Amino acid sequence: MQLAFCLFKYFPYGGLERNFLCTALACQAKGHTIRVYTRKWSGKPPPGFDVRIVPVRAWRNHTRCTEFAAWVQADLARQPVDCVIGFNKMPGLDIYYAADVCFVELARTLHGPLYRLGGRYRHFAALERAVFAAQGHTKILTISPVQQADFERHYGTPPERFHLLPPGIARDRRAPPDAPAIREAFRAEFGLGNDDLLLLFIGSDFVRKGLDRAIKAMGALPESLRRRARLFVLGSGKPRPFRRLIRSSGLDDQIVFLDGRDDIPRFLFGADLLIHPAYYESAGMALLEAVVSGLPVLVTDVCGYAHYIEDAQAGRVIASPFAQAALNTALADMLANPEARTQWARNALAFAEQADLYGRHEKMVEIITNTRRTP
Repeated sequence: MQLAFCLFKYFPYGGLERNFLCTALACQAKGHTIRVYTRKWSGKPPPGFDVRIVPVRAWRNHTRCTEFAAWVQADLARQPVDCVIGFNKMPGLDIYYAADVCFVELARTLHGPLYRLGGRYRHFAALERAVFAAQGHTKILTISPVQQADFERHYGTPPERFHLLPPGIARDRRAPPDAPAIREAFRAEFGLGNDDLLLLFIGSDFVRKGLDRAIKAMGALPESLRRRARLFVLGSGKPRPFRRLIRSSGLDDQIVFLDGRDDIPRFLFGADLLIHPAYYESAGMALLEAVVSGLPVLVTDVCGYAHYIEDAQAGRVIASPFAQAALNTALADMLANPEARTQWARNALAFAEQADLYGRHEKMVEIITNTRRTP
């Protein structure tokens, strides 16, 4: 089959982007030809990929997205393919991988009625409607049951068009037999003593994933814990908006921004806790990467994969509505209790042995190869 994958931009460290690349490579390994439409590709594309950089000139993000969709449609009309798979919402998709929450639901939750009169809302709502409209044909690959309920409520999308995927954790995230040695070497490399407490924050959208909440919780720790704590922030984002909060919390020397990295497993094995207090999150792949690494997790319940932390008994989940005081208390309790952290780590590793956390991309390939373009 000739397959076309569409995503607005590719960079190596985003969850959506990693899922795209794993799926496209898995399809290529089955003998299918891969074409990619994107506005920007960071790094070197895999051999054999036909990457087409879509020229967009609009200044505003929402109009760039609409212009991107129109250009792709025109190019596909000139050079048709067997199946079009989208990782962002746009018209003309045969399959859509639903990495994002429902835009209309989010807009109604976070904004007032006036927001829905603006151009940004109209553009993004139209792109979403093109995928989820009741009369459409696009197959929708979801990663959380909550997503389906929101889309059905707003668009009346027939339930048979939804396909719930299992998680797709890379197996190299699992703790190997020499994980203790990796941890020891990692902590020596970063100057972490036995009494130091390392928190990880992983994600490329610092604002949405609640970095401000994590900083506040760390700043509110009792002095006996606070002086031992360090926070490593991993992901492609802008530290500058958080510098004032870090300074006012007295944490300048304890919070380090390390950008996106290819050696995340080392950090997972070397840390003491993953903190992920997101404002909203369709899934949260970092949560499961922590689980299979044996790293306890502190997370808000709005994350699609937060239920896995409860299922595995691998940490604490902060209930909605969010209260900063609840996060502060939970973080202090978790850091003050090494026995509980040890038990959460054991629970996580046991859960990783028996739960289906690894089969997403195989399922996606199966759905893609059984789908043909609708005229």
